Amino acid sequence: MTRAIGFLIFPGFNILDLSGPLAAFDTASRDCVPPPYRLRVMSERGGAVVSSAGLPVLTEPIDAEPIDTLVAIGGRGVPEALGSAPLLAFIRGAADARRVTSVCSGAFLLAAAGLLDGRRATTHWQQAAALQRQHPRVKVEADRIFVQDGPVWSSAGITAGIDLALALIEQDLGADAARAVARTLVVYHRRPGGQSQFSALLDLAPASDRIQAALSFARENLREPLPVDRLAEAARLSPRQFGRAFLAETGQTPAKAVERLRAEAARPRIEDGAEPIEAVARDVGFSDPERMRRAFLRCFGQPPQAMRRGRRSAAPAVPA
Repeated sequence: MTRAIGFLIFPGFNILDLSGPLAAFDTASRDCVPPPYRLRVMSERGGAVVSSAGLPVLTEPIDAEPIDTLVAIGGRGVPEALGSAPLLAFIRGAADARRVTSVCSGAFLLAAAGLLDGRRATTHWQQAAALQRQHPRVKVEADRIFVQDGPVWSSAGITAGIDLALALIEQDLGADAARAVARTLVVYHRRPGGQSQFSALLDLAPASDRIQAALSFARENLREPLPVDRLAEAARLSPRQFGRAFLAETGQTPAKAVERLRAEAARPRIEDGAEPIEAVARDVGFSDPERMRRAFLRCFGQPPQAMRRGRRSAAPAVPA
């Protein structure tokens, strides 16, 4: 069965947001009869659409022809695209497709069309807080490579669109096909969706000194209990004020931020392999190894034991 994949772009889209996933689906179709995918690059009016890098791409106009999967591309032109009623109406109509997905800031288009309400989603780490502020009904997971919530998928910035495409290909054609595409593209097969974009909390610097003070206090006292009341005291705010301000400035709750800081502190020690996992968990503030295991699954997509085994298996052999 040939599936129609529609890539939705607009003036000022990011060329790599489009070309990465497009190349992955195209590679999956190579030498296949019939091809598993029919690729359509679409825009509001069709014709040549210029990317933020100045490169024009020829597109088809949006229409009512059914598509299997919609991929909303991101880029600098998203704010202007949000003002297009026909574009948002088309995205709403695509809710009937088997899958609706976004790359990078394309998540703002899905959110504006109402497709992310009540769902988990991600976007580029630099824009996660803005997505949460503008769309409070979206459950933004700021540090994920990609997120699937039912038929709606979203991915982080730029090259994470390739990870998203590989996951979609694996869902359609199986793991072997996705691995073959990854080998052809010379990319890793594949970063788990739950893996961190990188140390997001360290780069999502809050705007106010008070929230920064609370984060610094947390980093310096990971071994100790860190309830909201204690972090609020470090920020010199009431717990209620602190909770609202923290979420608005970082896109994450205080509890999730502390969990993330503890997991990030534990990760290099887990991968090093010199300490028992129980000792690492206790030393970074997790009450028991099971809590750390669940935190690792949420933050990195795999448990501590798997990360330790993976690092050992990836270590280069020492020649005799």
